[in-house]
Amino acid sequence: MSNVPADLRYTKDHEWIRVAADGTATIGITDHAQAALGDVTFIDLPKTGKTFATGAVFGAVESVKAASDLYSPVACEILEANGALNDTPDLVNREPYGGAWMIKVKVTNPAELAGLLDAAGYAATL
Repeated sequence: MSNVPADLRYTKDHEWIRVAADGTATIGITDHAQAALGDVTFIDLPKTGKTFATGAVFGAVESVKAASDLYSPVACEILEANGALNDTPDLVNREPYGGAWMIKVKVTNPAELAGLLDAAGYAATL
């Protein structure tokens, strides 16, 4: 059974988002996604300042099994990409909800957060 933390929101495409009190958010892929991919070998993340619409591809993750696009759960502007994943992409397999966050963003339309799945809703899709 996959780990599905209750304090996050989720997409059906297996991304998670954690929103901070200041309106910024951290985005990554779920435990289920990393398990399905297998050993992650490479991650392509966007540059600071880029903007993405809801559902737009913001990067890619490659593993020994497959390559998969990463989709933005909300409209956002990139504040930071996790540079640690350049040297240790396998961190995604060990810490999908911790050190392996992918991007930190400014959410440009906070109302979109209401359309994301809560933990129970995401767990029901697995």
